[in-house]
Amino acid sequence: MTLPQQGHLLRIFIGESDQHKGTPLYEWLVHQARKHGLAGATVLRGLEGYGAHSRLHTAKVLRLSADLPIIVEIVDTIDKIEAFMPVVDSAVDEGLATLERVEIRFYRSGQTE
Repeated sequence: MTLPQQGHLLRIFIGESDQHKGTPLYEWLVHQARKHGLAGATVLRGLEGYGAHSRLHTAKVLRLSADLPIIVEIVDTIDKIEAFMPVVDSAVDEGLATLERVEIRFYRSGQTE
C-alpha cells in the first residue's frame, strides 16, 4: 500500500478502562481500523491527564489510577478516515476525537517486492 504525501491523523482520546462489547475500547478501535483497511494505528498510554469531567487520572505511585489516558492514533487519507468516523462515533461514549492534516514522509513495511 502506498499513501499520498498529504494525509490525515485521527487522534482518539479515551480512558484505559473504557470498553466496547466487553473488549477494551482502544483494542476494539485498532482491530476495527485494521478491518476497515486503514494504513496503521498506534495506542499511546498517558501518565497523567483529565478530560471533560476534570477528573485527574495519574500513574503516580501513591495515587495509582486504573483509568489512565489512552490515545489511539490513525493515519491515512481523509476519505478513508471520514468513512471510518461513524464506527468511532458509535463506539466512543466519552472522549475526544481530533483530525489534522499531516505530511507523510514515508510508509514502509520493510519487505521487498
